[in-house]
Amino acid sequence: MPTILDIQNLQKTYNSGDRHLTVLQGINFSLQAGDVCAIVGPSGSGKTTLLGLCAGLDRASSGSVILNGIKLDNLSEDERAQVRNQYVGFIFQNFQLIPTLTALENVMVPMELRGEKNVQKQALELLGRVGLAERHDHYPTQLSGGEQQRVSLARAFSNKPAILFADEPTGNLDEETGERVEKLLFDLNRESGTTLVLVTHDLELAEKTDRIIRIKGGTLVSDQVTSSVINSDYNE
Repeated sequence: MPTILDIQNLQKTYNSGDRHLTVLQGINFSLQAGDVCAIVGPSGSGKTTLLGLCAGLDRASSGSVILNGIKLDNLSEDERAQVRNQYVGFIFQNFQLIPTLTALENVMVPMELRGEKNVQKQALELLGRVGLAERHDHYPTQLSGGEQQRVSLARAFSNKPAILFADEPTGNLDEETGERVEKLLFDLNRESGTTLVLVTHDLELAEKTDRIIRIKGGTLVSDQVTSSVINSDYNE
């Protein structure tokens, strides 16, 4: 399988006056197309910063990020935004839905930005896939947390991403709702063949991926291949 993400000696340092805070240093790993990977570590270890660098949301202080064969290091913000819209999907802990748009309109946005046709029909089909077709005209404030995350799942897959980044996708959900969202995430990912990168504090969720990268103190401390890609509960 081709390499979809290649991280080379990545470092991120923030400057505040005369002080320098290094959040990440010497990070190296690569992912193949179709990999399902979790990034875990204690709070403040740099997991979310790493995810943002991998996705081109931020620029590294040094090192290199190559996403789907495209070197992000020297691209402008507009150029990185084009790469994200073309190849990347996102799921966030706090959903990040546009409050003034309905569920349907939120799912349609990435497809409209790509200039696709028949986007309303495609968006309705995706909402149906996550069990929300009948609530397509509801605004985020009219939806529960679990429903909002299911809308964000539909939106994330609407641009058929080559790689999907999920930052604590069940962190704001109760256990039962979180398990339902997990199942949808893995099901949709398996059907689409997308590379999936999860940042999570939930070790049970991490164990359902096929690889766990552990970050501590801004450095990569282990890179473990797990024995099962998705446990049997997600193959019912």
